Amino acid sequence: MAVNDSNTPRDPGGGPAPAASSPSQSPSPSPAPSRRPDPTRVNRITFNEIVDALGLGMRDFRRAPVYGLFFGGVYALGGILVLLSASALNMSYLSYPLAVGFGLIGPFIAVGLYEVSRRLETGQRLDWPGVLGVIWEQRRRELAWMAFVVLFVQIMWMYQVRLLLALFLGFQSFASFTAFLEVVVTTPEGLMFLLIGNVIGAALSVVLFSLTVVSFPMLLDREVDFITAMITSVRSVVTSPVPMIGWALIVTVTLLISMLPFFVGLVVTLPILGHATWHLYRRLVPAETAEAGPQSGPAAHSDAAPSGAD
Repeated sequence: MAVNDSNTPRDPGGGPAPAASSPSQSPSPSPAPSRRPDPTRVNRITFNEIVDALGLGMRDFRRAPVYGLFFGGVYALGGILVLLSASALNMSYLSYPLAVGFGLIGPFIAVGLYEVSRRLETGQRLDWPGVLGVIWEQRRRELAWMAFVVLFVQIMWMYQVRLLLALFLGFQSFASFTAFLEVVVTTPEGLMFLLIGNVIGAALSVVLFSLTVVSFPMLLDREVDFITAMITSVRSVVTSPVPMIGWALIVTVTLLISMLPFFVGLVVTLPILGHATWHLYRRLVPAETAEAGPQSGPAAHSDAAPSGAD
């Protein structure tokens, strides 16, 4: 017997119409794309973290003293050459602002110390080709742009010194630094120059500190652009203002005292401060933010480790 399929629905082409999909066969919604972690996220810290970072900085200096003395010696030698150059050019009256301005480039010089601390932290081998090679590679990475930022602030510092000299002391020249110092501390114009110059210098130092305290170690550690690194650095200061300003004062006072014996004290104090800055960075910036960008070169080392792993 023939089956009557006249009631079977058909599509316009003559074939049977496709069966209606049941609710149980409806396509499941695609999962929402995962959000990338904020690369500028920072942790809130207290003075305890500052103390811990200083202790770890001293520990790293004891574990690798030759590297610390080398980078500290380079920094001290640079300061001596700056002052000798000013004296040779009969500009010894600029010795004080030059010495203070020279301290602003400390974070850049300390890059080698950050790399030493990074290797000690991750158990990598410490050797001169490896450490110096990483520093040399920074010329092709974002850290070179941060060096330009530091240089720009240094130029601004020296220009404002010359402007204040012209405004308060005229265009007179000084035979020696002693003669300049006598005018500065014994005349109303000199005292006003000293007061305003130090206030402006302190403001520039706070700005530079906020831009660089985290950005230099972060750019060595991770593949982020220098703008992101500066934002992260400023965030770290804004999030924990009292401990971070306290850290800035510790660094400033230590560097100034170390410069008094003709920069010799920097041979020891710069390594300790440099190593401590690395450990402070590890406490400020969560390790998870490393997922925000690809890793390559020296940045791809141990971002999976806890931020406080020392």
